[in-house]
Amino acid sequence: MERGGYVYIMSNHIRSVFYIGVTSQLSTRIDQHKNGQGSVFTSKYNCTDLIYYEGFQFIEEAIKREKQMKKCKRDWKLTLIQKTNPQLLDLSDDVYKNRL
Repeated sequence: MERGGYVYIMSNHIRSVFYIGVTSQLSTRIDQHKNGQGSVFTSKYNCTDLIYYEGFQFIEEAIKREKQMKKCKRDWKLTLIQKTNPQLLDLSDDVYKNRL
């Protein structure tokens, strides 16, 4: 059985660092980042705010998108984020409400 997936971007409170990740359970992964259990990078740079995410029907599609996004420059990533989240707000509550 195929599983869907998400590619997401976490940031610190001052939005100076972006972390791009992929997961099949977005709300669980966000909890891990917020509790310092996500990754060494997100723990080191205090990336606890979800500022962008995309959902995919298949996890393989999310992984492909993650690889594509990681190759892009910061300006491209910022433009992508601002298309759906112009104020760079933490979107975690939306994820929790929708149980993604």
